[in-house]
Amino acid sequence: MSICPKNRSSKGRRDQRRANWKMKATTLVKCSKCGALMVPHRVCKACGSYNKREIISTEN
Repeated sequence: MSICPKNRSSKGRRDQRRANWKMKATTLVKCSKCGALMVPHRVCKACGSYNKREIISTEN
């Protein structure tokens, strides 16, 4: 058995369903330690801290 729709969907209804497949801009927040923009709930790439604690040492 395959998919067999009972009624035909109109072009408008079909296109409304497809209209929600758009990309969203990523959410960025300021790091609480250094103030750089970062993705929330991730380690900051600039200073290596998460939740005001240093997780990765960024010594060069």
